Amino acid sequence: MANDWLDAEQVLDRLGIRPQTLYAYVSRGRIEAAAHPDDPRRSLYRASDVAALQARKARGRRAADVAAEAIAWGEPVLASAITTVAGGRLWYRGRDAAVLAQDHTLEQTARLLRGGHGAALKAARAGDVVAGETARARLFNALALRAGAEAPARGRAPLALAMEAASLLDAVVDAAAGEVTEGAAHQRLARAWRVDAAGAELLRMTLVLLADHELNASTFAARVAASTGASLSAAALAGLCALSGPLHGGMAARVEAFVAEAERTGAARAVGARLAQGSSTPGFGHPLYPDGDPRARALLAAFEPPALLADLRRETEAATGQLPNIDFALVGLARALALPADAPFILFAVARTAGWLAHAIEQGQTGRLIRPRARYVGEGLVADAGGLKV
Repeated sequence: MANDWLDAEQVLDRLGIRPQTLYAYVSRGRIEAAAHPDDPRRSLYRASDVAALQARKARGRRAADVAAEAIAWGEPVLASAITTVAGGRLWYRGRDAAVLAQDHTLEQTARLLRGGHGAALKAARAGDVVAGETARARLFNALALRAGAEAPARGRAPLALAMEAASLLDAVVDAAAGEVTEGAAHQRLARAWRVDAAGAELLRMTLVLLADHELNASTFAARVAASTGASLSAAALAGLCALSGPLHGGMAARVEAFVAEAERTGAARAVGARLAQGSSTPGFGHPLYPDGDPRARALLAAFEPPALLADLRRETEAATGQLPNIDFALVGLARALALPADAPFILFAVARTAGWLAHAIEQGQTGRLIRPRARYVGEGLVADAGGLKV
């Protein structure tokens, strides 16, 4: 713990700044501050934040360096009023997501993320659910069919976009459940998966906690698509495609593999083998939450994970100091409720659709195309057919 925090004098010395600059960094969220345990009149500052600023100062602030740094867990690259991570918590339009998860539905959260107020928007619904052998296939098919038919979002009235977003979220829930039914998203999934009322409440909480997570890979993909003026369904489909990768929405499968190792050899041996091989312990740690993922903390406090997962959590925390993240919590929930094998991904996709649609609408309102440049590192440029190089 002592190495995680620095006092003001240490920070000023390491960064070569004045106290006023330190206070500015804290107010802008660049350095996290906490009360000193021995003197409430003093503050401590997170060492990892200070180290990140040191690295940036060492590199200099050339535009190319800043842009390259922004690609992975780096500098903010665009303005958004929807979601942020600050103080170790996740905030939806200024409201703590873990608090919202206590009583909100996904539909209410989706409306909040879009900046809407008042009564829920409900469009007429009819017809059969889209075809597909699995819930994942139906999700892709549902969004692809609509993306191929719906009008571009650019220039459309805000109310029309809000209605379309509500309709799209309904369609995604139908696709995940495999049937067209009425009710909130968690109720429809609970019926499809034969989960009781207590389990349905856990699904509701999970959907709210997963609804958005700032500018993650899938949300950025959705915003890039939306910046071209594409339809909301096309933007959501772009998000779903990015989510499907093993380093994003597919992380639960890696957690399952870790759990399977613990089933074969025991939790302690599974953790020890991972560390001996220099491998990661999937489901633990998160770059944005050095003190633990608040989504996992809220969800894991609401149910009793199976004994094996509890053992794996205890052994991993003891060996690495890392706390469980939302992927571990999702796998624990799926096992506790005996959900279908792909349920963690389906819950992620259904919930995150709410965030993708909110970001797509917000990006469209800017009227700006997202078009970064690449830093070329290839062969020398040939000026003409004679082979002369620039």
